[in-house]
Amino acid sequence: MDSEQRKNFRPLWYALFITAGIVIGVSLNGSFNGSRNILFSRSTPSGFNKINDVINYIRQEYVDTINQNQIVDNTITQILQNLDPHSSYIPADELKSVNEPLEGNFEGIGIEFHIQYDTIMVVSTIAGGPSETIGLRPGDRIVEVDGKNVAGIGIKNEDVFKYLRGQEGSKVAIKVKRNGLTKLLDFTIIRGKIPIRSIETSFMATSNTGYIKISRFAANTYEEFMDALNELKKQSAQNLIIDLRGNPGGYLDAATALANEFLKGKKLIVYTQGKARPRKEYYSNGEGTFENGKLFVLIDEGSASASEILSGALQDWDRAEIIGRRSFGKGLVQEQTLFPDGSAMRLTVARYYTPTGRSIQKPYKEGTLAYDDEVIERYKHGEMLNADSTHFNDSLKYKTPGGKIVYGGGGIMPDVFVPIDTTSDNEFSRAVFAFGIVSKFCYDYVDRNRNLLGVYKTLDQFEKNFKTEPKVFSDFIAYAISNKIRPDEKNIASSKSLISNQLKANIARLLFGNDGYYRITLQEDKAYKIAVELSEQTNADKTVSARVETKK
Repeated sequence: MDSEQRKNFRPLWYALFITAGIVIGVSLNGSFNGSRNILFSRSTPSGFNKINDVINYIRQEYVDTINQNQIVDNTITQILQNLDPHSSYIPADELKSVNEPLEGNFEGIGIEFHIQYDTIMVVSTIAGGPSETIGLRPGDRIVEVDGKNVAGIGIKNEDVFKYLRGQEGSKVAIKVKRNGLTKLLDFTIIRGKIPIRSIETSFMATSNTGYIKISRFAANTYEEFMDALNELKKQSAQNLIIDLRGNPGGYLDAATALANEFLKGKKLIVYTQGKARPRKEYYSNGEGTFENGKLFVLIDEGSASASEILSGALQDWDRAEIIGRRSFGKGLVQEQTLFPDGSAMRLTVARYYTPTGRSIQKPYKEGTLAYDDEVIERYKHGEMLNADSTHFNDSLKYKTPGGKIVYGGGGIMPDVFVPIDTTSDNEFSRAVFAFGIVSKFCYDYVDRNRNLLGVYKTLDQFEKNFKTEPKVFSDFIAYAISNKIRPDEKNIASSKSLISNQLKANIARLLFGNDGYYRITLQEDKAYKIAVELSEQTNADKTVSARVETKK
């Protein structure tokens, strides 16, 4: 996995670019049986099938030779796109990569890489994976794969995937340049199944409050979550912060399984309903393992689908305090069905509703483009800066058992609103993040200073003793200027805190993985700090809604 593809907490401009390809899996149908054109096989009442007739007529009479399969694929794509923003067609050659994040694994050699100076650099090896087992190290440069030179040829991320991924059990031979050695090292790696973790990190935020960051709701999410929660309990966690920011969703069952851990007794978690799908309800079983501790859920405009199911259920039962900004607003349920050629269709078959009866789906009648741009419109209208800029129709108002007012019709509105931070937003900070200057500098810095950084044996030592100012920060400014980004003193001063934090966090990630990154970056995170503050309050029996008013 390319390290630059990980989901980070980003400054203002990154929060505005939210993809609409958000999926929630309820069930997987079997394959369609019959002809390739089964989708169009039913006749109209007048006895003919217009779509099939048009395609056949084009195939027979069009002036040039056509690719009929491509026409069919394009037709299906257009039909589904015109239904709603989340119904979709997935070609056979893309289905595996689309499903991998939710299935929780892929087949490869198990490295996190970064293309630095047109060379594949190993950032880290997956614990227990093929590359770690055979002896690959962070900082190694892969210069040859199966006898083919891969350095200095303008290689792209997709090329690296093609070279290094492959069927489990297959072999790949690589040559590696290692710092301090003149000769290339030869490795033959047997590919294996590599886990894609959905729990980015977990740690104790305070002596009695744990923190868990969930990046997606995949097949293995519940198991990972329970492992993390149990480990935090061993460290005396009595309260819990769950971070769902930037989490686009995933499997419904994963969300309901997590909700079950926090709700007492038999309580409705969510229900789904559609024209051809009778109402189906999901309940807690009263056997949850964290039914009493204080609970806080962080959300933002990138939290969607299964993230909204979990946060909506906990909010509707007054079980958790939701902190952040309004979530994406994706309340449509897709069902995936396979075609005989290996392609698939994800069709919206139902809507989901929270326990109070809220539909979280935001409007999409204005078309896909307007739907995709809706998050940007929130910023333009001031919603990300002021909770009062969000307006809901009274018909979308609902009340929780505890008397709290909640709303449907467009995402989960948090109990505690946290505006987006614009204090460090200027041309310089936007440029160094948008063009990857911060991450590139950190890769270079770690690569040049591995011996120096080796004195930090633990993350605690690094967090306490490593300083970015003045030396590292001044080196970064020089690096930015060398990359043709010229700041003025005012912009440097206003963005210094953010950039210094991100420099340290990115260096920590390269040394200690995601735990290092999040432990550092959360130090400057307002929503996280509010959650920690509330978790430490002694008047725990005070109602959520009463505490909210002091925070808006």
